[in-house]
Amino acid sequence: MPVYIIKRIALLFPVLFVVLLVAFFLVRLGTGDFAHIYWRMHAGNRSPTHAELEAIRVEMGLNDALIVQFFRWVGDVARLRLGKTLYTKEEVSTELAARLPYTAMLTGAAVLLAATLAFPLGVISAARPGSIADGLARILASSGIAMPQFWLALLLIYFVGFKMRLLPQLGSGTPLHLVLPALTLAAGPAATLTRLIRANMLEQIGCEFVDTAYAKGLSKTRVLLKHVLRPALVPVITFLGLQLGFIFGDSVIVETVFSWPGIGKWAVDGIFDHDMPILRAYILLMGCVFVFVNLLIDILYVWIDPRVRYQ
Repeated sequence: MPVYIIKRIALLFPVLFVVLLVAFFLVRLGTGDFAHIYWRMHAGNRSPTHAELEAIRVEMGLNDALIVQFFRWVGDVARLRLGKTLYTKEEVSTELAARLPYTAMLTGAAVLLAATLAFPLGVISAARPGSIADGLARILASSGIAMPQFWLALLLIYFVGFKMRLLPQLGSGTPLHLVLPALTLAAGPAATLTRLIRANMLEQIGCEFVDTAYAKGLSKTRVLLKHVLRPALVPVITFLGLQLGFIFGDSVIVETVFSWPGIGKWAVDGIFDHDMPILRAYILLMGCVFVFVNLLIDILYVWIDPRVRYQ
């Protein structure tokens, strides 16, 4: 294994520790008194006595020092025990495992759709700069970047789901339910990715090795796809990997609008309920997604860019 990859793996541990710190203290210091929150969830409007609140704090370990609570929680996370939700009293890990496949399915479909749309548009746009195809691709890319996700979601629900009756509007259950939320999530990344591919390919087209490839008698298609596109992929892979994390986070909006039963909607419900274990689990998961996606990008660099491999 190259030293480059070993170094990247070694850097995971301090980064993951920082993620744990942020997940714990951000929620612990930002959501108020958990004893009062728990009481309001399960005891209605009756005002609690001091003894009743104190009993809840003792049960939840809230009287211990913050550092003690933190390392106790870290130990629980290491054993994959994320606690119980304050509202339903169900295991957080159980609910997370039930909802994660929906978000993973939605995120994967959005990334695949974004790449499927962006690569042909970007390559065609770079191959014929200034043409009608280039102009249309740039207009579509600008529109995708400018369109807010929630607004695009409402437009798709109204026109495609309600007016045309082509696809289900809300919920889940069939593959057709995935189309509209995946398209909403993919629009922005596809637009940015199209412009990035076009810009990088145009930069590579001006290099001397491209002239050499043409001098050898290679066709324009082969030169573009083999000699121009591949070196242009390094920043594209970086962007696509980071977008995977951002799409995962953006699912909060899309899942809420489309009533998609993933962890994004679950996190929104947890925010409204001030449900500490849900918020911690969501922040921790998002941090881990970004950390491991960046590791995957670093490993892909070794395959895509020979300079990294030689180093």
